[in-house]
Amino acid sequence: MPRFAQIGGRVLHYAYRPGTGRPVVFANSLGTDFRIWDDVVAGLPNSVPLLRLDKRGHGLSEGGDVSIATLADDMAGLMDLLGLSGAVVCGVSVGGMVAQVLAAVRPDLAARMVLSNTGLTIGDAAGWNARIAAIATGGMSTIADTIIARWFSPGFMAARPALVAGYRAMLARTEAEGYCAVCAAIRDCDLTAQAATIAQPTICLAGTEDASTTPEVVGALARALPFATLRLIDGCGHLPCIEAPGAVITAILDSLEAG
Repeated sequence: MPRFAQIGGRVLHYAYRPGTGRPVVFANSLGTDFRIWDDVVAGLPNSVPLLRLDKRGHGLSEGGDVSIATLADDMAGLMDLLGLSGAVVCGVSVGGMVAQVLAAVRPDLAARMVLSNTGLTIGDAAGWNARIAAIATGGMSTIADTIIARWFSPGFMAARPALVAGYRAMLARTEAEGYCAVCAAIRDCDLTAQAATIAQPTICLAGTEDASTTPEVVGALARALPFATLRLIDGCGHLPCIEAPGAVITAILDSLEAG
């Protein structure tokens, strides 16, 4: 059931399913809400505790000042509120950056990680500044088609046009101010220095058709983390949680079964 909580002075929207054993906590990508995990959640055992949340300025969560650190603080505050610790934290894209910061600053909360289509850095300042400027001029609709083409592989877009249209609507309806705030947070984030301090066992996922966080970008992340392995998802774009949920489910189950 969707719920709301005030964390860090902001009202956050989340969905929590109680259960037993090690919890799984999800962190979303830019321009999405927690529904992107629906197919992954459906494939996990009903006994597993699950937490999903909309980050600041996305979905039904309030906006405000944003950095990767504040997004990690939001996640930590919500986990503390719900009494969750020792979780498998699964983050995609910017959600993977949030997961890395959470693991570094609150290792009691994050015991293992599944980092999907993310990196130590994502993109460059010029690209993020251009995207922010385009949205300021023409709104979210001006970038929607370009971003959707980066989210999904061409084969998936051709095979699932209705689903792709639905996720385009999710992106286009994201609040522009909240979206741009997270763009700036990604632009300003470099996690290279902290990588060696992260001791959590980690599975890194990369889509072979991902033009945003290429297998090379994810591979560099996996090499920088002391206890990480890389798994490639053939023919997949930037959001395996939608395009190839089975691969994400397998990585989460492997993490849960590892203890």
